[in-house]
Amino acid sequence: QVRLVESEGGTVQAGGSLTLSCANALSPTKTYYMGWFRQAPGKEREYVALYLGASGTQYADSVKGRFNISQDNTKRTAYLQMNDLQPEDTAMYFCATDHNPSLLFAVATGRAPPDTLAAWGRGSQVTVSS
Repeated sequence: QVRLVESEGGTVQAGGSLTLSCANALSPTKTYYMGWFRQAPGKEREYVALYLGASGTQYADSVKGRFNISQDNTKRTAYLQMNDLQPEDTAMYFCATDHNPSLLFAVATGRAPPDTLAAWGRGSQVTVSS
């Protein structure tokens, strides 16, 4: 059962922009918080950005000032706007969600296993050419 539906990724030239979306098909009776993670070939999965509701947003140092995460609760969709993309941003991007923002933060910081979150998307490939 697919519970998070991600948009397709794409290939862009360095300096370009791309926006990913992630639609949440989980129960509408709970509020869910979204995060974006990425995994490059040969590297471990790392967190990119978190939307924590009233607690605000968090970004990895590598994307601060370039990426923006937002969440449209009426559409139950999260977005990751990526600007000034660089070849080192090439990776498979995954969205993830949980109704507990503290757990989402704990997974992002490596203090909780990834499989403790409510759901993960299947991934969107983003390739940045130089």
